[in-house]
Amino acid sequence: MAKHETPLLDQLETGPWPSFVTDLKKQAETKPEVYDILGQLELSYEDRITHWKHGGIVGVFGYGGGIVGRYSDMPEKFPGVQHFHTIRVAQPASKYYSSDNLRALMTLWEKHGSGVTNFHGSTGDIILLGTKTENLEPFFWDLTHELGQDLGGSGSNLRTPACCLGSSRCEWSCYDTQEVCYQLTLKYQDEIHRPAFPYKFKFKFSGCPNDCVAAIARSDISVIGTWRDEIRIDQAAVKEYVAGNYPANGGAHSGRDWGKFDLQKEVIDICPTQCMWLEGDELKIDDKECTRCMHCINVMPRALRPGAEQGASILIGAKAPILEGAQMSTLIIPFMKISKDDEYEDLIELIEKVWDWWMEIGKNRERVGETMQRVGLPTFIKVMEIDPIPQMIKEPRSNPYVFWNEEEVPGGFARDIDEFRARHKA
Repeated sequence: MAKHETPLLDQLETGPWPSFVTDLKKQAETKPEVYDILGQLELSYEDRITHWKHGGIVGVFGYGGGIVGRYSDMPEKFPGVQHFHTIRVAQPASKYYSSDNLRALMTLWEKHGSGVTNFHGSTGDIILLGTKTENLEPFFWDLTHELGQDLGGSGSNLRTPACCLGSSRCEWSCYDTQEVCYQLTLKYQDEIHRPAFPYKFKFKFSGCPNDCVAAIARSDISVIGTWRDEIRIDQAAVKEYVAGNYPANGGAHSGRDWGKFDLQKEVIDICPTQCMWLEGDELKIDDKECTRCMHCINVMPRALRPGAEQGASILIGAKAPILEGAQMSTLIIPFMKISKDDEYEDLIELIEKVWDWWMEIGKNRERVGETMQRVGLPTFIKVMEIDPIPQMIKEPRSNPYVFWNEEEVPGGFARDIDEFRARHKA
């Protein structure tokens, strides 16, 4: 295939950072169809519109998700990308790979596709960019039979679950994120591969409130590790931090001299709920007021640790639609034990309860957070049979009207109305 003139793309190679343009040019030496990727992209820059057609159903036998159909709207000019499908491959929990596995995966992609990859997509999948329709089944056969890996999710289904490093490497993790992510991925294979939902659905697992997979901003159900007892304090270590014998933030900023660590200024004064103070040289925390922001623990990791009674907070409804803008998920369950011993029974029960409700009343292409927004949070928590808590409230009410259910009013709601009407008639 012929090379294309790409003056606009060439400018991207002149900056200080590595450029995908350089990588694509190198790949095109062994995969000539990549020249047509560059040519079509250059034309898109010139015309300021995409030249990929929208939509197109394509997949492998038995699966409705995992492959994103992509076709050029100029196949005569760019025959190498007339169909150039994206394959999503499920990533291992926490994205742990062996070098042997990566080499085998890349060998497979060089055999059946363009060799162009994206590690990773925003959901988490391994993204393999560009292959022909006739190559899909052979690739899928080799992927599953030779490597023992599977496709991820795409379309109106459960997207591939993702998790942080969890207990494997992080001392703050309050539950085993890898295990629950793996088990739920196995349990919900049908929901991942055969779209049946109103729209996409994601759950992500973060081991602590640092939320390293940004579950609170991106997933329909966020499982974020937390604790419900008191932050553990090593007062001797606190004194060492104050004396300057331990570096703040675990020495993460050791390349620059930030001056002497000031506990009052750098921790206590910027606590969002002002729940910390010093009594003499001892640090005190009013744990009832703590919102688990993790700042104090991150700054003084040798002095402070999460509490010992650990589990997770469950938040529901993150979304980022174009028209209304991004919305973080809402706290629904403040604390839930996350244990393999009970096979994650409570979490699974909640997930499936949300699905049953959403699949019944959710509109087409409406995320569960948008459904919650449409019907209102009070209706949602009532359907979920969950008691409301102050943490669910975004802001104080501004509407002066209060509505009561009849069973909530002592003496009977109807009788009170009758008395009210009688007084006003008089």
